Amino acid sequence: MIAKMRNIGEACTAANRFLVADPVADEFTDRLAERMSAQRVGRGTDEGVDLGPLVEHAAREKVHGLVTDALERGAGVVTGGEPIAGPGYFYPPTVLTDVPADARVAREEIFGPVAPVTRFSDEEEAVSLANGTEYGLVAYVYTQDVTRAVRVSEALETGMVGLNRGMVSNPAAPFGGVKESGLGREGGRVGIDEFLETKYVAVGL
Repeated sequence: MIAKMRNIGEACTAANRFLVADPVADEFTDRLAERMSAQRVGRGTDEGVDLGPLVEHAAREKVHGLVTDALERGAGVVTGGEPIAGPGYFYPPTVLTDVPADARVAREEIFGPVAPVTRFSDEEEAVSLANGTEYGLVAYVYTQDVTRAVRVSEALETGMVGLNRGMVSNPAAPFGGVKESGLGREGGRVGIDEFLETKYVAVGL
């Protein structure tokens, strides 16, 4: 939940796609939808509110456009899926199931409270689906198999991996991505290199 819903999903490190193993996909989707639908949407100044509005009208339109495209391509809605009527740019926590790989929501950054779930049958397919995007900032991996955790983390084309945790940001660690998600790192010892000059001295003895 924290990987998806921090700042209503309007974060560059928010989880955009949920790739779930077939044997647990149904239970995972149901439990995620239960948690998501329990979030109370409203003005942030009101007591008991969990989620406020998106940043602007265009942002809500984009989010709904991604959901609509997924539904047209065969995905299903478990909860949410329609803008909330009335003033403000509110969008309900939404869970989509059986999202095809060619859906826009599976390829673009969402920046909203939408969790698209896609099933996979084995590790190779999961890695292929995860890497099938032009972006590569962060991925989140959940497994009880330590060997698999290391193997998958190395295979993922991302600058950061959250292993069995939904938050990776840490001022003491390097932050950054690969592919279209940036070049270089900030934070940690690696980030300091951006502010230093390296001098190379070749000595003949």
